[in-house]
Amino acid sequence: MIRYDKARAAAEAFCARLGEKKPLVMGVLNVTPDSFSDGGLFAAPAAALAHARDMAGAGADMIDIGAESTRPGFAPVDEDEEWARLEPVLGPLAEATPIPLSIDTGKAGVARRALALGCAIVNDVTGLRGDAEMAAAVAESGAALVVMHNPGAADPARDIVADMIGFFEDSLDLAARAGVEWGKIILDPGIGFGKTLQQNLAALAGVATLREHFELPVLIGVSRKSFLGALTGAPVEARLAPTIAANLAALARGAQIFRVHDVADHVAAIKIWSEIVRA
Repeated sequence: MIRYDKARAAAEAFCARLGEKKPLVMGVLNVTPDSFSDGGLFAAPAAALAHARDMAGAGADMIDIGAESTRPGFAPVDEDEEWARLEPVLGPLAEATPIPLSIDTGKAGVARRALALGCAIVNDVTGLRGDAEMAAAVAESGAALVVMHNPGAADPARDIVADMIGFFEDSLDLAARAGVEWGKIILDPGIGFGKTLQQNLAALAGVATLREHFELPVLIGVSRKSFLGALTGAPVEARLAPTIAANLAALARGAQIFRVHDVADHVAAIKIWSEIVRA
């Protein structure tokens, strides 16, 4: 029987912070050779651990670790390959990092192994649709869960906000039937997944509707994504300002967690935004 004591305790502490309603920054750590922005940069365990320490020092509230790219046209990997990329980093990181760790995977087997090491959050880009065991894996561990809207191929005729609501209602039903705690669920509009440029913008603008409808925290992942390049003409390495602008717009609409590559810049931007609002 797998013991999840560390994961459960870390998830409880993380969800207590969520309850404070303050913005939180999630640092991205890709241990992949082919991610669109930083593929290969942190595939070596020493580089990955150093980057994780840097993000924690820059003010990240949690770190999201992924070992399978989800960029357009990505090459899927099997569970053994995904875990072979994760294990050399995840074990030492779980021991050394005081902030919560999130596992970015659509595979229940990978999630279970990561949770056994102490990860507090499962970030499932399939919205519980990719692996029938995922909801049960989250429930039995007591972890927090990020459910992402991922409708498949883009359809320009789709009412994206209505589609998100229907998709999330179905995913939340799957979670509830498995026993996932409602207070540990986070919604992600899935910017860049199955959406046209205009639908990405509508999804960001629809954050307030999601918050009102579900009364659950919302996570935004727009960091360096292609729709920002389509709007500005900026290459991947020059999309920091567009990323911050999109995240602050979502923050104003009620989003709480921001999944980013550039942690220090977002910590500073959110601090200034928060101080102005507080004043």
